[in-house]
Amino acid sequence: MVQRLVRLLSSAALAIGVAAGAPAAAAPWQCVTFARAFSGIDLHGNAATWWGQAQGKYALGSAPRVGGVLVFKATPGMRVGHVATVSAVVSPREIRVTHANWSPIDGHRGQVENDVAVIDTSDSGDWSRVRVWYGPVGDLGRRDYPVYGFIYGTPAPAGAPATAVAIAAVDALPVELAGL
Repeated sequence: MVQRLVRLLSSAALAIGVAAGAPAAAAPWQCVTFARAFSGIDLHGNAATWWGQAQGKYALGSAPRVGGVLVFKATPGMRVGHVATVSAVVSPREIRVTHANWSPIDGHRGQVENDVAVIDTSDSGDWSRVRVWYGPVGDLGRRDYPVYGFIYGTPAPAGAPATAVAIAAVDALPVELAGL
């Protein structure tokens, strides 16, 4: 119990330090571990499974909110998805995120990036596809990534449909496993 409390407080202190602009610790971060500590959204497992896990537990949506977690779908090049915490809403089609393990920094993965640009590249402006700042090119990356949407750190409304959980679980699978 004491060890768990120490880990929790250490994670919270690091997240607060990152939010204040302090350098991240030398130990590499996974995106899910960092997003959980930084946002307070208590989900576990691969990033692409967070959307399904959040059904009925947290409010979900397609509009960015500061503190919400943007959940990326699994793709052949990103097999476990990705999660990033919204740190600012710049415009209806641009946000800033703070996240871990996206761009290699000083040649190392697992680093935390603060307030990097993410733009909505979906045709309908619904945040179903995004492009993310990528450090090595010094600009937005060259790929668009499919996303589920945003998990908000508020409880889900009572009576959230259970069928949505099953659909999200299949959607979280890599295409070759889902049979699509």
